[in-house]
Amino acid sequence: MHLAYPAVLSALLFCTGLYGVLARRNAILVLMSVELMLNAVNLNLVAFDVWLSKAAEETLHSGLALTLFTITIAAAEIGIGLAIVLAVHRNRGTSDIDKLRDSAEGPDTDGSDRDALTAAQGEKAEATA
Repeated sequence: MHLAYPAVLSALLFCTGLYGVLARRNAILVLMSVELMLNAVNLNLVAFDVWLSKAAEETLHSGLALTLFTITIAAAEIGIGLAIVLAVHRNRGTSDIDKLRDSAEGPDTDGSDRDALTAAQGEKAEATA
């Protein structure tokens, strides 16, 4: 089998995962898209390892070893990420990334409204005193 077939498949998987990360708003779907991107990298590592082992006399299988490390890191990332998403969903009631970002930032981002509010409260306190 030629190297082009797994390379093209890997590129398609990676692009699909990248689209999922950029377009999805659900945190679980974003984690699944990241997993898809990591699987595309694993496919590339194994394909290039097989291709290079045919060209070299000695086979080191470094691509397979890197793939095992990537699978281990991906499993840990999914486990921790899913635990965080479930904890946030229990506390906030949603896993929508936009709603979580909006509730974390609050209504004012630059602080100018807060200064005006503090000055108005100070004037009101002086007027009542």
